[in-house]
Amino acid sequence: MSAISDIIAFDGASTPASHTFKPQSVTREAGLVTALWKEVVSTVPDAAQGTVVMSMKKLSSGIYRVNTRVSLPVMEAIAGNNSSGYTAPPKVAYIDTIDAVGYYSERGTIAGRRLARQLSINILGGITTSVTPVTTGPVAELFDLLLMPT
Repeated sequence: MSAISDIIAFDGASTPASHTFKPQSVTREAGLVTALWKEVVSTVPDAAQGTVVMSMKKLSSGIYRVNTRVSLPVMEAIAGNNSSGYTAPPKVAYIDTIDAVGYYSERGTIAGRRLARQLSINILGGITTSVTPVTTGPVAELFDLLLMPT
């Protein structure tokens, strides 16, 4: 198992920006292992920080359920002030979230899980050429090797 560490990824903006998600916790409860990362942007309230959550659980059927969720809160826009000159602080308006879930047999292989993950990534990204699968990092380890960070 890898030690939990920063996750760094670029967004899909017209001018791509790097996002760094800092490790927050790894918990184990009733067979469910969950790891949490959070952005730490000094100009954004805690409730509006982006998060990455990964989890793994072996179901009673023997199937492993692995999940990666990326959530990006969006702040409401505050315009103007009231008659007293007070402007309320902005709040989170909504949260854009994507989940990637894998269900794997305990009889499956690393190669089979990697193939399923890479096909999914290529389809989501519109990739129509041959690419070398990523084999390192917390998502690859979770989906391919069934390993959670510690």
